[in-house]
Amino acid sequence: MNMNRELEYMFVQCARVWIPDAEEVWKSAELTKDFKNGDASLQLMLEDGTSIEHKLDPKTKNLPYLRNPDILVGENDLTALSYLHEPAVLHNLKVRFIDSKLIYTYCGIVLVAINPYETLGIYGTDIINAYSGQNMGDMDPHIFAVAEEAYKQMARDERNQSIIVSGESGAGKTVSAKYAMRYFATVSGSTSEANVEQKVLASNPIMEAIGNAKTTRNDNSSRFGKYIEIGFDTRYRIIGANMRTYLLEKSRVVFQADEERNYHIFYQLCASSHLPEFKTLKLSSANDFLYTRQGRSPVIQGVDDTKELSTTRNAFTLLGINESYQMGLFQVLAAILHLGNVEIKDKDSDSSLIPPNNRHLTAFCELVGVTYQDMTQWLCHRKLKTATETYVKTLPCLQATNARDALAKHIYAKLFNWIVEHVNKALITNIKQHSFIGVLDIYGFETFEINSFEQFCINYANEKLQQQFNMHVFKLEQEEYMKEQIPWTLIDFYDNQPCINLIEAKMGILDLLDEECKMPKGSDDSWAQKLYNTHLKTCSLFEKPRMSNRAFIIQHFADKQVEYQCEGFLEKNKDTVNEDQINVLKASKKFDLLVELFQDEEKATSPTGQVPGTGGRTRLSIKPDKGRDKSSKEHKKTVGCQFRNSLQMLMDTLNATTPHYVRCIKPNDFKLAFSFDPKRAVQQLRACGVLETIRISAAGFPSRWTYQEFFSRYRVLMKQKDVLSDKKLTCRNVLEKLVEDQDKYQFGKTKIFFRAGQVAYLEKLRADKLRVACIRIQKTIRCWLARKKYLRKRSAAITIQRFTRGYQARCLAKFMRRTQAATIIQKYQRMYMERKRYKQKQAAALVMQTILRAYMARQKYQGLVREHNAVIIQKRVRGWLARCWYKRCLVSLVYLQCCFRRMKARRELKKLKIEARSVEHFKKLNKGMENKIMQLQRRIDEQSKDNRSINEKLVSLETSSTAERERMRGELSRLRGVEEDAKNKGNQVTSLLEQLEKLRKELSSTQKEKKTIEDWAQTYRDEMEKMVSELKDQNCSLKKEKDDLNRLIQEQSQQMTEKMARAIVEKTQQLETDLNEERSRYQNLLTEHRRLEEKYDDLKEAMVSSNVSKPGHRRTDSTHSSNESEYTYNSEYAELEEGSRAAEDVTRGMDTSLTLKLQKRLTELEQEKQSLRNELENREDQFQRARARDDVEFKKARGAELEYESLKRQELESENKKLKHDLVEIRRSLLGNAATGAGAPGSPAYKVVLEQLNASCEELEVRKEEVLILRSQLVSQKEAMHHKDEKETMTEPSAYVEDVSKLKDAGELKQAYIGLKDTNRLLEHQLQTQRRGYDSEVESLRGELQNVKEENNRQQQLLAQNLQLPPEARIEASLQHEITRLTNENLELLAEDPTASREARVIILRRMVDLMEQLEKQDRTIRKLKKQLKVYSKRIGEMGAGQTEGQTSPGQMVDEPIHPVNIPRREKDFQGMLEYKKEDELKLVKNLILELKPRGVAVNLIPGLPAYILFMCLRHADYVNDDQKVRTLLTSTINSIKKILKKRGDDFETVSFWLSNTCRFLHCLKQYSGDEAFIKHNTQRQNEHILSNFDLAEYRQVISDLAIQIYQQLIKCMENILQPMIVSGMLEHETIQGVSGVKPTGLRKRTSSIVDEGTYTLDSILRQLSAFHSTMCQHGTDPELIKQVVKQQFYIIGAVTLNNLLLRKDMCSWSKGMQIRYNVSQLEEWLRDKGLMTCGAKETLEPLIQAAQLLQVKKKTDEDAEAICSMCLALTTAQIVKVLNLYTPVNEFEERVSVAFIRTIQTRLRDRCESPQLLMDTKMIYPVTFPFNPSSLALETIQIPSSLNLSFLTRV
Repeated sequence: MNMNRELEYMFVQCARVWIPDAEEVWKSAELTKDFKNGDASLQLMLEDGTSIEHKLDPKTKNLPYLRNPDILVGENDLTALSYLHEPAVLHNLKVRFIDSKLIYTYCGIVLVAINPYETLGIYGTDIINAYSGQNMGDMDPHIFAVAEEAYKQMARDERNQSIIVSGESGAGKTVSAKYAMRYFATVSGSTSEANVEQKVLASNPIMEAIGNAKTTRNDNSSRFGKYIEIGFDTRYRIIGANMRTYLLEKSRVVFQADEERNYHIFYQLCASSHLPEFKTLKLSSANDFLYTRQGRSPVIQGVDDTKELSTTRNAFTLLGINESYQMGLFQVLAAILHLGNVEIKDKDSDSSLIPPNNRHLTAFCELVGVTYQDMTQWLCHRKLKTATETYVKTLPCLQATNARDALAKHIYAKLFNWIVEHVNKALITNIKQHSFIGVLDIYGFETFEINSFEQFCINYANEKLQQQFNMHVFKLEQEEYMKEQIPWTLIDFYDNQPCINLIEAKMGILDLLDEECKMPKGSDDSWAQKLYNTHLKTCSLFEKPRMSNRAFIIQHFADKQVEYQCEGFLEKNKDTVNEDQINVLKASKKFDLLVELFQDEEKATSPTGQVPGTGGRTRLSIKPDKGRDKSSKEHKKTVGCQFRNSLQMLMDTLNATTPHYVRCIKPNDFKLAFSFDPKRAVQQLRACGVLETIRISAAGFPSRWTYQEFFSRYRVLMKQKDVLSDKKLTCRNVLEKLVEDQDKYQFGKTKIFFRAGQVAYLEKLRADKLRVACIRIQKTIRCWLARKKYLRKRSAAITIQRFTRGYQARCLAKFMRRTQAATIIQKYQRMYMERKRYKQKQAAALVMQTILRAYMARQKYQGLVREHNAVIIQKRVRGWLARCWYKRCLVSLVYLQCCFRRMKARRELKKLKIEARSVEHFKKLNKGMENKIMQLQRRIDEQSKDNRSINEKLVSLETSSTAERERMRGELSRLRGVEEDAKNKGNQVTSLLEQLEKLRKELSSTQKEKKTIEDWAQTYRDEMEKMVSELKDQNCSLKKEKDDLNRLIQEQSQQMTEKMARAIVEKTQQLETDLNEERSRYQNLLTEHRRLEEKYDDLKEAMVSSNVSKPGHRRTDSTHSSNESEYTYNSEYAELEEGSRAAEDVTRGMDTSLTLKLQKRLTELEQEKQSLRNELENREDQFQRARARDDVEFKKARGAELEYESLKRQELESENKKLKHDLVEIRRSLLGNAATGAGAPGSPAYKVVLEQLNASCEELEVRKEEVLILRSQLVSQKEAMHHKDEKETMTEPSAYVEDVSKLKDAGELKQAYIGLKDTNRLLEHQLQTQRRGYDSEVESLRGELQNVKEENNRQQQLLAQNLQLPPEARIEASLQHEITRLTNENLELLAEDPTASREARVIILRRMVDLMEQLEKQDRTIRKLKKQLKVYSKRIGEMGAGQTEGQTSPGQMVDEPIHPVNIPRREKDFQGMLEYKKEDELKLVKNLILELKPRGVAVNLIPGLPAYILFMCLRHADYVNDDQKVRTLLTSTINSIKKILKKRGDDFETVSFWLSNTCRFLHCLKQYSGDEAFIKHNTQRQNEHILSNFDLAEYRQVISDLAIQIYQQLIKCMENILQPMIVSGMLEHETIQGVSGVKPTGLRKRTSSIVDEGTYTLDSILRQLSAFHSTMCQHGTDPELIKQVVKQQFYIIGAVTLNNLLLRKDMCSWSKGMQIRYNVSQLEEWLRDKGLMTCGAKETLEPLIQAAQLLQVKKKTDEDAEAICSMCLALTTAQIVKVLNLYTPVNEFEERVSVAFIRTIQTRLRDRCESPQLLMDTKMIYPVTFPFNPSSLALETIQIPSSLNLSFLTRV
């Protein structure tokens, strides 16, 4: 009853169904009338509008299949369809393939791949990286997803995997297998130096060349099966591979059907026959050989056989097959072609012959190294053996031809096996294999018009594989039901075991075939009769054709009947070949490879022990040995037996692994791109088991929902009272109400299981509910619109009546204002409440975080305390034990000493007792007392002598100071004499006055000349004025034309300027782009260089660790545990030399090929780096030249004026020399008189001299300029006129001159006018210039006089001060004065001659250092002497205590003269340097770099402190001029930073800390380098700290490269942290809850968007970004660098999000676009909060923003297409089309994008010039720059904290 109700509900009017069709297989129709139980037919209407009546089967009453809802069409997984049946599957595949251009679709555990017959860009490395690490259901179906699933299961389950690729010929099996292997090679990589992954990929072109051929269905059809096992180690990296081959199609070597080809290798050789190395093969065109021309299609369109052969040869070389072996292989292949052209003719009916001198047979014999006679003999004869003798029998022509072809096939099969064996040898590795993934590329089910033995074996193999597939699918279904604990019902599925038994069981087809092959007179006919008699009546799957007695029919799986022709079965199964021909080939002495192929039949088999396609083995011996013949026949196996055994071995391997299935579908038989033939597709879907998978799934519960997904999807069907806190119980209650038949669903532990069609039923209920809601919404909106219209009419009426109802209108306005005010108040009140609630939540969250972090910190601290206490306990215990042992030893030793001393004392006591009794003892005692008294007296005398010597030294010091005082007085008298000399030189002024008289005479003569010239100029001027008056009229007429021309010229000039400006801007942009590209390329090379360095270091360490013998046991420190494996930095440096020597010894015995390659690669990278640097400099030079181009043109325009100026300078040189000489003499005289004051400014003599000098200078100026103008008139005429013509804007006098120059008969007037104007202009200019020059000279003279006076006064003051100081202070003051004087001289020298001042500066600095050292040395000596005097005085005072008090002590005598000298000294200022010893360098690097913890430094110390400390140490090394110390310090610093980054490169804080410090160190090197561009930002104190001895520009480049590497490491570290968050937070998580709906999913479940524990959200990304930003700010990273890092972060977020969006169909919906835009807005808000909106990070998100907008905009009309094209400028055409193809409605109210609209978009975007790449490059890193950022911190103020353990550094 319930079933009938459901059917009546589903089969209603407008319901859509599928009905059978002869052409399209299934056709869609729509019900025009409701179906009622009992109706015999359905009223339908087709999609073209045709109405039909569909009659139901009267027996079964089965209704037609229902169509799935539109939102389920195009699903990634066919099992996600609600109705699982054949038409639904076919339609879903067609929609995805034709409309969306998607060739991959899941069908449960099967990946269905449809051959597009077009090259698609979905297999690049970027796609591989996108699928790597992803769950299989999270991404769109792809062969890479299957490969990733196999790879992950191998690592997770520790179980071997298999990927089974099957399908018809031409369906794309080989390509799919190739891409799967490429994925493994790219993702895993290899562990050895031989690059095994490249070798695995290199085996593909070899196997394709020798095993693939063109057929009518496929241009690259694999004519053999292969199973490749790719081995992995414990770290799941490729270590090797192994290949098994099955059933090579040998018959193709000698025969090809029409439109087919032989194996590719033959055509490749023929196409390359013109090459010199192939001349000996004697090949020509492929049409000249029988074995290559039978198919009449020797060329494949789009394939270059010559290029393919080159690829094959390179692959041979990579796999270790050298050139000699390759030529041997090519010789065998060429010999096969020549053998096929050997013509055999009939001699008679029973014999045949080969015409003599057959050139092809001759070529064959030469190539294989056999004699012509032997081959001629055994091609036409054969030996027959009997029990007693052997005789030769002739062969008829047909048998001889067959024997020739059999030989050719046999040779090719042996060659094929030999190549497979050597390929396997090249892929074998010595490393133990931990697991493997097998890739099976095997032929699919084949049916031709004539099916023979090959098709029989192929279909037999497919029967076995289909059985294994069915069992695996059944097993997975059973496991799923048991896992969810739902009742398990037995599912009936097709079992093809009877068909397999028919083929392989006892007395089966293969058994009877082998039996018939053993019969002496066995034939195909007799075998066919045995088959009929055995199976025709006993097996329903075996049939006999009606019209043939030499064929049989087998009904294979999927109801496929195949008719096999018995002809040739026996011959192909036996696979015999003439043994005599083999013996001839084995006897070859010239061709070793051929002998190797046939020398041992056992070794010629494949490495797995089976002989793929070779048939039975033949005996090569012709001796009648009965025993050997018997043995041979017993061990001889037929082809069928071998194939059955190898197939069973393959099945055992597959059953021991976890299989993954790829079913390749051929969409059409004409190789048309994206053309779908439903008939052919249905045939293959039935044959490959896809529909069987669907049937098994449909028989159970195909639709599966988690409780959360069901609740989210069908929440609209629930009432408020039905929603409980327990969602599982809620779903149970709702389902019981919605679906009354409980057999339609089952409740599992985590999922709800539905029968087929139930999801569609629920979707219909949901759509109906939403439709009712939409109607209600429409009703409400229409009501609102009507009311709005009514209000407008009412408002109009009120307006008309406003005069009569004014009062009411004002009251209404007042009410509305109050309402608005109340609304505003409510708004702010609610806002206040919400903000308060938010702040409370935020405070609570912060408190929780604080408590949690405090708890974690306490736990960590307690752990550290426990560890520290344990160490202390260990230390104390060990110390106690050591002290106990020591005390015991000490007690024992003391006891021994006491015993020994006691014995000696007793003996001595006895002696003393004896001596005491004697008188002599008393005498000795008195004598000892006398000696002591004499010694004391002698000691007193020595001390008296010392006191006298000290007094003498003091007297000598006083004498020396007196001499120094006398010397200073003599110096003062000398200076006074110099002053008197200066007064005497004032008398020289009189001589200067005489010289001035001479100058006056010269001026008078010059004035006379000037007068004559002025008279001539006056007359000249009058004549010219007359000419001017005559030409004014003409000038007026020409002026208009000139204005027009000027205006035109200005317009053209403006246009040219704008054009030039645009060109310059474009060129500048181009140069900047090129510069960024070069910078990016350079930084990528640095990354590659760093990667190679790390690889080289790892290999070196591996070699040392694996070969150097381990050292013996070493005693460790008591504070370290015995199992510690880390070494300190000092121990590493101490053992570095020993380890390097050991590594060198080990390396000598190893293969150094990789090391040499790496060194060569490093050299190439260095050269390329240098070339890029040079190119970068060239680009910058070009950029500068482009900017200076306008300046050059302007300089050209001023050429004439410059020539004029040069002429003027030449004329003035001679006069200036004389004037300079006079000025120098005057200056000297003035300086000489400055001391006396006679020549001081303001004195009468000085005024007189200055006035005369100024007057003479003015006169000379006038004279020289007038003469110069007159001489240069004729010379400068042409240039001046040319210069004036070039000027664009011209004044009226210049225009007048131009007009005058146009007259032909006014040359003299023109010259006169120009000369006059030039004269006036140059006179004024020269007069002003000379006046300014002489004024400056006078000022300089005054300044020098003043300086001399000041110096005099200073010297007098210094002398007066020195005379008042004590002797020691006077010496120090004189030294300070000397230093000051030398410094001033240095500055003056630097100002006068900067180039020569450097050496003088160094000399003066050294002299100053020497003087300071001497001063300090004297201070130390004096202090030492004072201390000694005090000690001696104290001792003398003690010794002379018995003397009289009136005597004076020596201490007083010494202290009196010293007491006044004890003046306190002032502390020296620190110079911002740190001094260290060379032996402390390792300790410095260790404490400051290797063992420094960034967290403590960032929190407690100033940012960049390690960089400042290192630079201060470097400054001191530069200060003492120690180049070796500078070099070692910088090298150790760089290497240590690299080492710590290599050790802790995955720690963001460490990498960020050292990036900041490296940049700060680089800035310090620039800031204190002395370059003008850098020091202009320094303070005066900072400029004193500039490096003085070394230019570290090269090291700056090295450190800059290091900073680039650290930056790239930082980006990589951030990427590893952000990568797992991006997809979950940006795409999967629903930031706006309830916007996006959940669609039904299939077996491949997607990652849920519901927030679970551990799921990343957008807040997780923002928190991580904030953590990154705060860490970098704490470390003191440059703000510009932080902006670049943030820009790179946002690029990674945008690129990863967009790439996943482009690869996930379930994410391309309108609601997801809204989610993405909201998430992007949150990221932009984060940028605003951090003040980073200008860093360019927002622009990197532009592609993602446009993709989200593309999901939300309308996509119907041409206007929409135009809007999309103008909006999506940051997206490529491929990305736009991909998004439109993937766009999937989540609800029925959304519409799909039509194919026509997509075509319109493609047409409009056709002209775009862009990259065809689909995905963004997530590994791309923007080129980084380090803008100069000087520090304002003074180096001398930096304090070194004690926590750094740098007490050995000394501040200087």
